[in-house]
Amino acid sequence: MKALQRSKFSNLCNARRRNLSSVADATLHKSDDEEYIVNGESKNSIILPYLHQAVQECAKQRNAMTGKSMHTQIIKYGYEVDILTTNMLINMYSKCGIVDFARKVFDEMPQRTLVSWNTLMGSYIQNRDEDEALRLFVRMQREGSQVNGFTVSGVLCACAAKFAVLESKQLHGFAIKVSVESNVFVSTALLDVYAKCGLMKDAFRVFDSMNERNEVTWSSMVAGYVQNELYEEAIMFFHRLQKFGVEHNQFTLSSVISACAAMAALLEGNETHAIVWKTGFGANVYVASSLVDLYARCGSVDEAYIVFSNAEVQNDVIWNSMISGLARNARSLEAMTLFEKMQLAGFYPNEWTYVSVLSACSHMGLVDKGRIYFDKMKKEHNLSPNVYHYSCMVDILGRKGLVEEAKDLIENMPFAATASMWGSVLASCRVYGNVEVAEIAAKHLFELEPNNAGNHVLLSNIYASKRRWGDVASTRKLLKDSEAKKERGKSWIQIKDKVHTFMVGERNHPSIIEVYSRLDELLVGMEKLGYKGETEHDLHDVEVSRKHELLRHHSEKLAFTYGLMCLPSTAPIRIMKNLRICGDCHSFMKFASKVTRREIIIRDVNRFHHFTNGSCSCGEFW
Repeated sequence: MKALQRSKFSNLCNARRRNLSSVADATLHKSDDEEYIVNGESKNSIILPYLHQAVQECAKQRNAMTGKSMHTQIIKYGYEVDILTTNMLINMYSKCGIVDFARKVFDEMPQRTLVSWNTLMGSYIQNRDEDEALRLFVRMQREGSQVNGFTVSGVLCACAAKFAVLESKQLHGFAIKVSVESNVFVSTALLDVYAKCGLMKDAFRVFDSMNERNEVTWSSMVAGYVQNELYEEAIMFFHRLQKFGVEHNQFTLSSVISACAAMAALLEGNETHAIVWKTGFGANVYVASSLVDLYARCGSVDEAYIVFSNAEVQNDVIWNSMISGLARNARSLEAMTLFEKMQLAGFYPNEWTYVSVLSACSHMGLVDKGRIYFDKMKKEHNLSPNVYHYSCMVDILGRKGLVEEAKDLIENMPFAATASMWGSVLASCRVYGNVEVAEIAAKHLFELEPNNAGNHVLLSNIYASKRRWGDVASTRKLLKDSEAKKERGKSWIQIKDKVHTFMVGERNHPSIIEVYSRLDELLVGMEKLGYKGETEHDLHDVEVSRKHELLRHHSEKLAFTYGLMCLPSTAPIRIMKNLRICGDCHSFMKFASKVTRREIIIRDVNRFHHFTNGSCSCGEFW
């Protein structure tokens, strides 16, 4: 069967080649009345249709060489002044990516049609020369040429690529003026450019005013919400799409899966996964990559690996998603093993691949391995380390206690330091008690993030751990005098289709009395097994009894207790947290996983922690 298919394909290619060469090989003779004759028929009835067919075939096959040969024949027989023929030439050169040739044909046309302008403009947009496309549109207006929906939608695409808000709004007004705003392509392009420029309210107004919508329109709205980090709105809009019976495509599904991943909304993600298989898009590599990322971000790394292994087609995107997922979930050795398998499979690691493996080294404190990867990306794969790679190296050094070396790396690297780099150093100084470097890091952070109160609090905590209460007071006074605000710790857990959020010392949740009662019972059982509140993690200058009270009301403990009350006994308890988990809560979760015999998965601001049977996947390094 395969041999027969190859034979048919070969015959088809040969036939097309014969068609393309038939014009060039034709035997022509000129008559006395200056008309070309082929077998007694005039040139208009024979030569021109062949030339048109040949040029169209060249455009389809992206065959520039034969296309130029056909152009020569067109000039030879005097058809370069024919508008239809020159429009075909512009299209052929555009499809072949030879925009300069397309422009030359356009400029030499004695007369142009709307098709001529639209084709050349589309060529500039396809070849990412948006500036020239906009200049061509301005020239089009000056010459008084007619426009249609394709013209306006094309220019809007150019504006979207340039994030040109002002020009987009001007074009919106122009579309209304020339009465093309109701065109589905114009409206879709308008909402897309507004979404890309961060104006989702304007995008929705355009969408809501449309009389006609297609699947691209709906897909653009979902993607727009995701691009603007409005993940909940993206999921809600997807549900609306389903109610209207709009056909799914790979772009919509990939976008909504990304929204679920960002929110760690496993329930909605599972439902979307079911739709993926029902609609047959599971084979699409980008949908599969989004699913891998979804499960990894929800802490279900085994499910992520199943999707990865079953993907019919693999590319570097899905490999990177899987390596990143393993690293994020503290399965660092597996991430590094998969990194080697990726290269054996014929895929080359890129910048993001190295960010993932360096993160894996950071989570395990593998300084030497991290240095090897950092050098390897330059020597073996000719990749220049960017700010993200340096940030990973700073994190690797800092987490291992090499804070002086981390500081020196920041000061000597070829980039301006980011707040996350100095934040990593400051956090490492908190763990290892290095006050001198902490003060340097804090000074930079106060300049880079003047409104982030967390940096003031962390420096204050470092002073408090050294019993330097005078410095604690001065740091807190500096915080009070500034406009910086401290982010309050909160945790959330999904029960069925509802997300429950808990703040430290929560009082407003409808079940909070039952939660506190159950938590007290749980603590009694845990204390019998040896759990003691680690009060050194609460650095308030108060009595020990007060510190115990503050620690027991941390948000992740409340979220865990509520999950224990509501979820089936066999279901893992998944908790998301906006800050780094503290040492006492980390110890609490280890004891809780043993006492309750439940798997507990916590995603904090840095990484995942998988607690089972009294131990954590981080190996006490986080």
